Amino acid sequence: MIPYAEVIGDPIAQSKSPLIHKFWLDKLGIPGTYRATRVSPDALPAYLAERRADPAWRGCNATIPHKQAALPLLDAVLGSAARVGAANCLYRAPGGLIGENSDVEGVAEALDLPEREPGVTCLIGAGGAARAALFALDRAGVRDLRLIVRQPAKGEALLAEFGMAGRVFGFIDSDVALRLADTVINASPLGMLAQPAMPRDVLDALALTAADALVFDMVYAPLETGLLAAARALGRQPVDGLTMLIGQADLAFQLFFKAAAPRHHDAELRALLTA
Repeated sequence: MIPYAEVIGDPIAQSKSPLIHKFWLDKLGIPGTYRATRVSPDALPAYLAERRADPAWRGCNATIPHKQAALPLLDAVLGSAARVGAANCLYRAPGGLIGENSDVEGVAEALDLPEREPGVTCLIGAGGAARAALFALDRAGVRDLRLIVRQPAKGEALLAEFGMAGRVFGFIDSDVALRLADTVINASPLGMLAQPAMPRDVLDALALTAADALVFDMVYAPLETGLLAAARALGRQPVDGLTMLIGQADLAFQLFFKAAAPRHHDAELRALLTA
């Protein structure tokens, strides 16, 4: 019986997680596989019930749209997943099916926290990925937080839930939200393949950010999103979604395969992922 883990989502064809985990399994000589499985929202309960009965299954990463929907289907929600209210890492343990959130560590790695202070921070999005970013920013002590969301009421509710001070803007007010921002984070699907593009209002307003602003896009398919291309053209510091993807996969790999990811091969891994 060869153990396996997987990533689930809808869509899922763009996922690079199988490449990451296979690379680490091969480097460590661990028998096992990792694959991508499309699971529609209505099929999630049946999927998890089926996997619970499979002794070879070690767990799964959950991406859009399952990070929050999976919570009531788990036996326990631990650590940052409980605080964030979203789980991207579901794994088998003696206590049953457990939920964790490794996205928080991925965000921290992408933003170089806590070594770097986030400063004035503008976060785009209010879904599961945005919740992980909020937790990481709160832990880093962010003091000036601005959210850009399509539904301002949802953004206000999110800040209230986290007990965080901040201002909420619509996309039409991106010029105000991004003015003098030191850190910009896209935690929405905007700019992803088969998803709407990042609105022009945001791309134009990037010119108003701090000259050395760090612009991080969680989207990694495509790797060079419209947001990152605009940031690069302005001389800002672009950080692509692979940085977070590799960072969050680190904890997931440990939970699934009970071994530390060989991170000293990161340069080789990035070359593989961008080939």
